[in-house]
Amino acid sequence: MEAKFQIFLTLLGVLAGTALVARRTDIAPAILLLLVGVVLAFVPGMPSLELPPELVLLVVLPPLIYSASVAMSWREFKANLRPIILLSVGCVIFTAFLVARATHYLIGLPWSVGFLLGAIVAPPDVVAPLAIARKLGMPRRILVILEGEGLANDATALILYRFALAAITTGLFSLPKATGTFFVIVASEIAFGTAVGWLSLRARRRARDPQVEITLSLITPYLAYWIPEHFGGSGVIATVACGLYMSWNGPLLISAATRLQGIFFWDLIIYLIEGLLFLMTGFQMRSLYEKSKSFPLHDILTATVLVAVIVIVARFLWVFPGTYLPRWLSRQLRDRDPLPSWRAVFVVAFTGVRGAVSLAAAL
Repeated sequence: MEAKFQIFLTLLGVLAGTALVARRTDIAPAILLLLVGVVLAFVPGMPSLELPPELVLLVVLPPLIYSASVAMSWREFKANLRPIILLSVGCVIFTAFLVARATHYLIGLPWSVGFLLGAIVAPPDVVAPLAIARKLGMPRRILVILEGEGLANDATALILYRFALAAITTGLFSLPKATGTFFVIVASEIAFGTAVGWLSLRARRRARDPQVEITLSLITPYLAYWIPEHFGGSGVIATVACGLYMSWNGPLLISAATRLQGIFFWDLIIYLIEGLLFLMTGFQMRSLYEKSKSFPLHDILTATVLVAVIVIVARFLWVFPGTYLPRWLSRQLRDRDPLPSWRAVFVVAFTGVRGAVSLAAAL
């Protein structure tokens, strides 16, 4: 126990030091932390640090999703709902399909296994790209679209992952049934997440104590996430719905003093979670390297390059037509939402870095 606590304190020290270096060198902290984790993983005598997938999915993910949802403006989210859905649902499904198709015909994987791999690598993580985009002063709408996509794409990928896993274990798959199940899950989890947000706000309003209210805010994302996951639903969708409800209604029912204290508290929590997550992700390279020794290096490199190229190309193939085709086909949409510059579309297409959910699903 003492050794684990010492490792934890050491990681906090590395996190703080790396953050200072990132600030002075103008490198995105997430990228630098990832690289530092990779380097430290191969230092002789360094203990092997495994990242359990349950820790990521059940402990780390809920507060990250909830915090991002609460910080998101409901008005901006609603105004950009069409591109957000196209990216978080359409692009994820499209990417998973292309990965499955390519790995089936080029590598020989069964369709179900290919879809499983596609679901794992399909959702991008926008933390690092968003940090870079903010530094470059990108338009607010690009930031909103990327943030909105980051809220919902994990849910789509995890649902696809479960469908593919069920197809592997049972040997059965029905597209109409899967589509119906998908929409039922989305609708029910939106309703459940909204209900959790409503209950949380009422409880916090009755508490009238900043410390109690902030404690309740920490419990809220886990309540919204764990219950649907236990019954086979999507905790991600419920947590996003809960956070957006809090974002829209919270300022009306929570005092300014409590909100201010909550902002400082959540900023620290998210800073520590994200930093340690990227650092620990880098550490996983050592165990991945050890496990890969039992497979031919050529096969691993070929499959890795193939999948990497597919997920990058798939996003470009989806984003550019998805941006311009609807406007060319609909004059009403063209008048209401003029064509963005190709540079803005390129930025959205280029932000395809894979993150924590992909890692947890792979593990």
